[in-house]
Amino acid sequence: MLMSPASPNAERQTPNAERQTPNAERFVVRPYRPADREAIRDLCCRTGFLGKPIDPVFEDRELFADFLTDYYLTCEPDSAFVVTIDDAVKGYLLGCRFPRRHQIFSVRQSFSLGAKALFRLPRYRAESRRYIQWIALNAWREVPGAPRDVGHFHVNFLTEAKRIAVFRAVLEHYLRFLADHRVQQISAQMVTFDERRTLHLFERYGFRVLNRSRISKFQQFTSESVYLSTIVKDIVEKGGRVLYQVAPGANRTDNSGSRTDAD
Repeated sequence: MLMSPASPNAERQTPNAERQTPNAERFVVRPYRPADREAIRDLCCRTGFLGKPIDPVFEDRELFADFLTDYYLTCEPDSAFVVTIDDAVKGYLLGCRFPRRHQIFSVRQSFSLGAKALFRLPRYRAESRRYIQWIALNAWREVPGAPRDVGHFHVNFLTEAKRIAVFRAVLEHYLRFLADHRVQQISAQMVTFDERRTLHLFERYGFRVLNRSRISKFQQFTSESVYLSTIVKDIVEKGGRVLYQVAPGANRTDNSGSRTDAD
């Protein structure tokens, strides 16, 4: 378990301790527990629309959470980690070490979720129907390719946990887990904007961009151009560390304005 250096006693609260506004300086990174499942599913939906609730875009939270979390929490719970502040889940990283297993699961899941979506389609709002249409007709063309034989991860944080220190601790924890299991490479797909969101923070930690595509699924709700980028990192341990391996030509300066949640 990783705790922020500023709070070595963060977990030693008495039952009668006064509850205060969550303080991101008192965060804890720990492995996923089954009791975290509903909190993760809820957080997934609360951040599904560019860091905001998914409801205006797609109203069916059950299907949305099933699609984005079921594999990780069911098949690879040991690759999942959560961020808590004052014992409340404020962020997560869900990982996959077995890409073939994930691909088989996704094919089977697509039939199940597709059938549920079609059955519920008449009850959906127009926005939800457009979202399903995008998945059926555009997702396969717009989503950039990713290495088929490389595992992946995705992260989401609530606003109070969106700090570079929090993201760095989560990533360091996960990369150490991968190194201990002899995983040599990992990938992710990150949503970025033209101006407000960059990949500099990931490049600082040794990720390199493989490809980048503009996606249209949110174009009815934002005037900004939204992109999805595939990034990949070789996991190389040096001096007991796996995090600070900067990719060739990467920007070596942290961008303090970077946001680190992914969709």
